[in-house]
Amino acid sequence: MKQNMGAWDKFIRIVVAIGIAFAWAAGYISGILAIVLLVIAAILLFTSMLGFCPLYMMFHISTKR
Repeated sequence: MKQNMGAWDKFIRIVVAIGIAFAWAAGYISGILAIVLLVIAAILLFTSMLGFCPLYMMFHISTKR
């Protein structure tokens, strides 16, 4: 698995994931929407930790210098 995510890409994904988690914890989102957004947040965190995004690979995109 070759890394295809740059530092800014990782940072933005982590910030969005934290924002979703905060919105859920504060009670701004609930129900099915909360579940869907939390799954997306988990995916964002996981891909950030790996530095690899499968969608980027499919579309031949790389934000890594």
